[in-house]
Amino acid sequence: MLGEASTTEIARKNDAQGFPENKTAAKKGGKIAGDAREALEKETEKKVVSKGNYLQLNEKKKRQLK
Repeated sequence: MLGEASTTEIARKNDAQGFPENKTAAKKGGKIAGDAREALEKETEKKVVSKGNYLQLNEKKKRQLK
């Protein structure tokens, strides 16, 4: 969620038009979210993403993603 919100704000601020400009905004937004996740993991000494806390996709959704 942080990545999407960051990307949206960056794109709006820079008035991104077209794929290349939005791609740049998306990379910056993703970096912000990744850095935040790493900082949280360092502070809490726990992984944010683990085998125990992800949602399983049901078969119907798996087929839709293919």
